Amino acid sequence: MGVTVRSSPSALATAGRAISSRRGSLLSDWSAWVTSKLGPSSAVPPKTVTRQLALLLDTLGELDGPLRHDANDLWHVAAEWYGRTAAERGLATGEVVEEFQHLRELVLRELSDIIAASPARQSLDTVLRINRLLDQGVAHAVVGYTDALVETLLHRRGVPVSSGEVAATEIERQLEQLERELQTIRDQRGAPIENTISS
Repeated sequence: MGVTVRSSPSALATAGRAISSRRGSLLSDWSAWVTSKLGPSSAVPPKTVTRQLALLLDTLGELDGPLRHDANDLWHVAAEWYGRTAAERGLATGEVVEEFQHLRELVLRELSDIIAASPARQSLDTVLRINRLLDQGVAHAVVGYTDALVETLLHRRGVPVSSGEVAATEIERQLEQLERELQTIRDQRGAPIENTISS
């Protein structure tokens, strides 16, 4: 069991609201950076990758809300699944970590005005909490990535058995299920889910 971070609830709630309110620019920047590296033969199309990023970002915005325990479980599942699909995209482990690191930079930069305006103790608590949540995301993504590779090596004898089309269909199905889980969390607190992508 991990160490409990006793951050200021008001500071963390402010950070969560800021992530949600600035979601459009965060998603645009993160998606542009990630999808620019997709190869033409990627098993996961750019639009689906953007939906995955939107799911992670929307879940991150819920992690300091009233249903943070449910959102935290979803964050771990979504991050692990993101790692699994990263293997389908042909990424190396370091590239999966790098994609989360880029999100960390974007979030901290976007929240810099809020962090700077808060009292020193709250600022430190908020930064530590955000970093801890993103570290957990990285860890679960790496677990998912590793599981996917082990499955390929042990159960498929090193040869992928699914075509890109089948893999993409399964990714879409899982994405829809996770989006429904996020919608359930938002329904419980009375907030509608945004469209996953604007286009």
